[in-house]
Amino acid sequence: MDLDMLNMFVIAGGTLAIPILAFVASFLLWPSALIRIYYWYWRRALGMQVRYASYDDYQFCYSYRGRPGYRPSILMLHGFSAHKDMWLSIVKFLPKNLHLVCVDMPGHEGTTRSDLDDYSISGQAKRIHQFVECIKLNRKPFHLVGTSMGGNVAGVYAAQYPEDVCSLTLICPAGLPSTTDSKFVKQLRELQESKRIDRIPLIPSTPEEMADMLKLCSYVRFKVPQQILQGLVDVRIPHNEFYRKLFLEIVDEKSRHSLHENMSKIKAPTQVIWGKQDQVLDVSGASVLASAIPDCHVYILENCGHSVVVERPRKTANLILEFLALLHSIDNNKKQA
Repeated sequence: MDLDMLNMFVIAGGTLAIPILAFVASFLLWPSALIRIYYWYWRRALGMQVRYASYDDYQFCYSYRGRPGYRPSILMLHGFSAHKDMWLSIVKFLPKNLHLVCVDMPGHEGTTRSDLDDYSISGQAKRIHQFVECIKLNRKPFHLVGTSMGGNVAGVYAAQYPEDVCSLTLICPAGLPSTTDSKFVKQLRELQESKRIDRIPLIPSTPEEMADMLKLCSYVRFKVPQQILQGLVDVRIPHNEFYRKLFLEIVDEKSRHSLHENMSKIKAPTQVIWGKQDQVLDVSGASVLASAIPDCHVYILENCGHSVVVERPRKTANLILEFLALLHSIDNNKKQA
């Protein structure tokens, strides 16, 4: 083998080795950086663009794909301590010509966090209304989707701003009383009795606590490497103080049953999706909504926990699309009648 050929192989090998070494180093030393890169990559791959919108001195961070068209735009509200990228698993199964908007909830990720802000459910609904007006999303009524805490906010939003919302999807929403205590509620009660409320199961600070949280939220048992668990914790730890403050705000009497107090005011056709094995918010909440909202379609997913979006993304996307298609068909029939 001549010298030029040898040099070519050395250069080629070095070129391949650099990204491989970078990946291994990130995995072992900076797993949190790897998680951020992962979300960046999937946003790019799915065509989601990140933008910012300002309301006075308040900034909202959101991602979007597509443009408003004849079909309703879709606004997605994530749950407690999550962020806009949690919806990527569902975005993957939605048509590219749909106009999608995923916003970071107040105080989360790229959206403004202020000690003076009102983080009650009604306060968050007002902030989301400001965001909607900022980007002029309500030029036409849109479909609103919310999960967990975001489901609580979405339901209150639909009740308080009915002219903005043409239809609603609530995925395992918070804000409802339950006749059956979930595993999470029992844990909270035990922590309260032992005066260890600082150890909230949804606010992990070690890889072991993160693993426990994933088990609590998911029926499907994901095998997550220790390094990734560490990365997930590293990403969250700087925000844990805020998460504790927010959690105490949304379980306070003012917000605890916000959805229940507002559900009779919801006039938009509503879809409820719930994991049958939800250990965070008991599935009995679905029947509470069904009995109060006139046009309510309930879907209970077998072998699924609280993290419906992660555990059953394709099924969830299909249910949303089928619901929207049904409403479109009903609307067309009314026009022809």
